[in-house]
Amino acid sequence: MTVPFLDLRVTDDEERAELIAAVEAVLRHGRIMLGPEVAEIERRVADYIGLKYAAGVGSGTDALLLAFRALGIGPGDEVITTPLSFIATANAIRLNGAMPVFADIDDDLQLDPATIESLITPKTRAIVPVHWSGKVCRMEEIMAIADLRGLLVVEDCSQAFGASRHGHKAGTWGKVGCYSMNSMKAFASLGEAGMILTDDPELRAKIEALRYNGLINREFCHYVSHNGRLDTVQAAMMLKRLDRYERVLAAREETARFYDAHLSDVVRVPRREAGCRDVAYTYQIQTDRRDELQSHLTAQGIETKVQHNPLMPHQPAYQDCRSACPNADRLIKRTLCLPVSEKVTSAQREAVVAALRGFFGR
Repeated sequence: MTVPFLDLRVTDDEERAELIAAVEAVLRHGRIMLGPEVAEIERRVADYIGLKYAAGVGSGTDALLLAFRALGIGPGDEVITTPLSFIATANAIRLNGAMPVFADIDDDLQLDPATIESLITPKTRAIVPVHWSGKVCRMEEIMAIADLRGLLVVEDCSQAFGASRHGHKAGTWGKVGCYSMNSMKAFASLGEAGMILTDDPELRAKIEALRYNGLINREFCHYVSHNGRLDTVQAAMMLKRLDRYERVLAAREETARFYDAHLSDVVRVPRREAGCRDVAYTYQIQTDRRDELQSHLTAQGIETKVQHNPLMPHQPAYQDCRSACPNADRLIKRTLCLPVSEKVTSAQREAVVAALRGFFGR
């Protein structure tokens, strides 16, 4: 049996009809950029997350880039973040002229608060926790450090839309939350899209100018920026997908729980914490035999991924950055992502379990 890691086709006839109707509505009213659907998805996402304001942007990269720019993070500044993320996290810091500094991760693959303090210098302006794989970082500890040292916290929530920790959703802990809704995410556009969320009205106004070449009232350029707006067609389709999002999460959770029950005796499975909601963007197991296991699963028709190797501080563009991440160096050799999307069927997840257990002779 073939088990793809991700299937981006719209295979549900009802959903396809809804998406086509949403696009047709935009074609009829003609407000292709910043049309009414953009304001509506911003309102609904802000309500869902529990913050006052949301600004739709062109991608998750735009969200980070414009958030840093709005906060005045730039040349001469350092920003502490995790080594384990998609490269956009570091790129957004560097594109604003600041320097990323890479702390370590804990055994749950999240930014380890215990490794932050030693990296803080007079140049440090912010901490960027990345809620990796749909699990919220240990934000109580991170916020305590930031408050004590007077640092900004910008949350990279690209993989964690709707995840929460002890009653607080990802993106609500720091000054601003940045989200990606590209087509690979659990809450997915059909292309590229992103959001920036905050409770600060002045920050929201600045972000809205920055996403449109720094213009206010579409006439006067107050800031040097670029075009990073969310287009209306994507917003219209995202409104339909937001209606279905809890069903998407429930399907992913069903597969994740199945893996928990049937794999925990042969590999390390993601740890669950009471009072926390993970959203299973990916399902990352850990084993010392990762490469052998991946080859075995590939031979069985099961697609898996290693995310993201090499680590950001080991990328050619970032080897001049400070880093202290021995645990990340160890864990990146052990992690493997199994298929967990909402389209994984019961037969497919059973095939994944059978193949994996067979590899270990269990």
